[in-house]
Amino acid sequence: MILSLVAASALAGFIYGISPGPAVLALMGISAGQGRGAATTFVTGLLAGDAVWSCLALAAIIGAQSIGTTVFDVLGLICGCYLLWLGAGALRARPSADGPVAAPRRPLLRGLAFGLTNPKGYPVAVATFTALLAAQSSALNWSLLPLLVVAAVVGAFLAYGILVALTGLPPMRRFYRRHERGIVRLSGLIFIGFGLHALAQSAPALLHRS
Repeated sequence: MILSLVAASALAGFIYGISPGPAVLALMGISAGQGRGAATTFVTGLLAGDAVWSCLALAAIIGAQSIGTTVFDVLGLICGCYLLWLGAGALRARPSADGPVAAPRRPLLRGLAFGLTNPKGYPVAVATFTALLAAQSSALNWSLLPLLVVAAVVGAFLAYGILVALTGLPPMRRFYRRHERGIVRLSGLIFIGFGLHALAQSAPALLHRS
């Protein structure tokens, strides 16, 4: 039973990591523009955020209704504001001496920020873990939480490894460099859309409670 729970948690982490979103778009840009080394550093930051969201999602599932939603609504506001800032920056991006559009100078910190403010963080994590663990929910307990979180992070690591390998291929890098400005602009619009969605989901709930 424990092995099946661990396997389900790892699969949930893999699905969570490989599903499209702002972090995946940013990973594609860093890998294609700066190489796999910078992308791997970015992923390291992402994994820290994934560990946090996976832990919160699993804790919510194990604790059922014992964890309130206010903290997640506040996090949603932070995520939304951060993504709006990122989107605005992408829309204003200009050519630089290093290439068509300046790339992040600190991929580790950027990955950490993306991981901790990921708009798909808590809702998608809860949905994914619930779907895969619901059939075995009676076997879940707090003592398994650390093991399940580790399994989820391993699954996400495998997902990011695949993404780094694919986006670092020469054809992908050439395509990205050829169309970099347009891709960055499109990413900016997507970031803004995710940010507005996060604000629309979190702000009304907080206002209703106040």
